[in-house]
Formats: sequence, structure tokens, C-alpha cells
Amino acid sequence: MTRILTRTDLLELLNPHDCIQALREGFATAPRSAVSGQRVRTDLPFPGTATALLPGLLPGIDGYTVKVNAKFPGAAPALRGVICLHSGTDGALLALIDSATITAWRTGLAAALATDLIARPGSDGAHTVGVLGVIGAGAQAELTVQGLGTLRSWNHLVVHDTDRQRATDFADRYGGSVVSTPGQVAAEADIVVLATWARQPLLHLRDLRPHQHLTTLGADEPGKQELAAEVLTYARLIVDDVALVAAHGALANAGLPATTAAACLSEVIRGDAPARCHNQKITVYAPVGLPWQDLALSWLAYQQAATTGTGTTLDLLS
Repeated sequence: MTRILTRTDLLELLNPHDCIQALREGFATAPRSAVSGQRVRTDLPFPGTATALLPGLLPGIDGYTVKVNAKFPGAAPALRGVICLHSGTDGALLALIDSATITAWRTGLAAALATDLIARPGSDGAHTVGVLGVIGAGAQAELTVQGLGTLRSWNHLVVHDTDRQRATDFADRYGGSVVSTPGQVAAEADIVVLATWARQPLLHLRDLRPHQHLTTLGADEPGKQELAAEVLTYARLIVDDVALVAAHGALANAGLPATTAAACLSEVIRGDAPARCHNQKITVYAPVGLPWQDLALSWLAYQQAATTGTGTTLDLLS
């Protein structure tokens, strides 16, 4: 039997705390997997792109995922697709899962985890933030802020979006305020989360100051760029996968070599590389998104659903 899990099902099954823990464990173990994940993307004769991530694998999980997404910037939601969760024993299709929800959660919550690990502690040495800044008030920024809220606190939040009403709604949900430009966010914030469709850099080195941290989520496919190349070369840059970021992500889009990255997040989590070299250094986290992250949250949701009976089951082979 195949279990179908919709967005509504997933929102009932998942919570940020458990998802962040699953992602943390995945970053600690995934690089030791013998099979590398692949990311395949193609343009379409329509106003969008198709992307597939496969196989999602993690040590200790007897299953794998294949994700197929459509990205249409003008649609709402802009990302739609399905994650196929297969048995590692016989290939049985265990579940069909809404990919838009899993992608937003795994991207946003992995970003929250990385931001907490890399950004310097507050002035009191605790996990506090003076001002948190958001550029691009969409689903991924929403999950990053929600996830970060389980790991840190902040005194104020500032938001910018090209859609001012969306920025206002976002700010109202978190007791923040709206500013007019990305530069104003950077001028006020200690931590900046960027999650946009930008194809020209939104922030340059002149916009930044010592000790800031930036998490850039938008440069996840060719042509998209949120930070100028000079920022990536100047900062201590942490990524999720050097090869993929150099081929498809922020490094590729800025024309920079793989050696620009200082470390992978997995190395930071395992203690093999420091998150910061000193507290005055600007730090950047620039992920591209990895197949195993889809498995981490899909498996968590599937196990929960099997216990609670959530979702619909059907026999595709009948």
C-alpha cells in the first residue's frame, strides 16, 4: 500500500523541533553515505523549470526518496511537486508526499540550524540576536524564522519584500517592522536571511559590517544571485555541499571556484571545522539543498503517519 500525505497531513505530523533534530543528525552522518545525491534541472518551454533530486539516502534508514519539482515563479505556490518514498528492501512505493511543504520545511529549518550554529552569540554570550532581518517574506523565510525561534531569541525583526503587503503581513506575525530596501535590512540587522528570486545581487560588501551573519537561500539554481561575489570571497563561507554549490548554487552563479567555501555544515556539526574564525568576521551560509534532507523529513512524517493513521492509502498495483 502507498500512503498519500498532503500539505494538511504534513502540518499535522511535523513540528520544527523534531525536524531540526532529524536534520542535525542527517548533517552529521550523510556525508559518510557511499552514494552521492544528484540534482537534475532543466528549462521548460513554459514559464518554469523542472528539477529532480535523487536519491535521498541516510545511514540507518531503509528507504530512499526521489523528488520532482516544478518551479513557476508566477504561480502560487511557485513550487509544486511530489516526493516518492521507496522501500530500500524491494523498491515498494511507501508514500507519495507533497514536496512543496517538505521542501519549505527542510530548507527553512536547515537554514535555521545553520544560522544558529554559525552566527556569533549575542553580547551576553547567549543565543540571542539584537535584530533579525528578512529579505524575501516567502515560505522559506517563514520556516527559517520559525525554526530559529526554537533556537534563539531576538529583540526586533525587520522585513523587506518586493511585495510590501506580504512584508507587512510577515512583520505583523512576528512583531516586526517593514523597511524599503535590502540595504536597510542589512544596516539594522545582526543576522540577515535572504530567500528571494533575485538575479542581481541584493547586498554588496559596502552594505555590511563586521560580525554580521547572512544566510542566502535564493541562489539555488543557475542565474539566481542574492549576494555579490565580493561578499562571498570576503566572508567565511559555509555551504551544505561544496561540489553542488559550485555547480548549481551561489558559487556557480557568482563565477567563483569551489575553494571559496571554507567548510561544509556537516564539518561544523561534527567538530571538524570551526563555524567562525573570529567574532568580527562576516559569515555566510549558502546552501543549495540536498536529496537526503527530503528523506529525513519524509521518513519522519511517514513513520508518524503510520502510527497515527494519517493520510490516505491506496494500492497503485491493483
